[in-house]
Amino acid sequence: MTEITPEAAEALANGADLAPQAGILAQYVKDLSFENPNAPASLQMQGQPKIEINVNVNARAGGQDMYEVELKIDAAARAPDNSLAFQVELLYAGLFRLTGAPQEAVEPFLVVEAPRILFPFARRVIADAVRDGGFPPLMLEPIDFGGLYLQQLEARGQGQQPVGNA
Repeated sequence: MTEITPEAAEALANGADLAPQAGILAQYVKDLSFENPNAPASLQMQGQPKIEINVNVNARAGGQDMYEVELKIDAAARAPDNSLAFQVELLYAGLFRLTGAPQEAVEPFLVVEAPRILFPFARRVIADAVRDGGFPPLMLEPIDFGGLYLQQLEARGQGQQPVGNA
């Protein structure tokens, strides 16, 4: 049985909803960089490029139940001769409000659910930047932020240094 504090009982009696609530207040590009250093030769590349992608998540409290979550995506394409075709770096962020959540639910929300919400928008920005750079759009595969978080928890439990910030 759940124990209700006197404050919570009074709030409920006055019609307050004490269920945890999350909302996105804003989302925005904080930093975007696209480089095509070997143009025009890179635009005439023969063969399939090798794509390298790195993703990191960072979250920080902003006060009054607000949190900023940053999704950093770095992608590079290399030609078969290993020359750089293009490199794109995006820092995409969202401002979230999280109220009424137990403390143990805050971190999973910030590093799993918030990036999951931001990812489709960041994916579009990356695809557009690459297309505008003269290449076919780079369509990133969906990312399992939950799986990355579980790997990080496991690494913490084994005393290892976690990979990235996800």
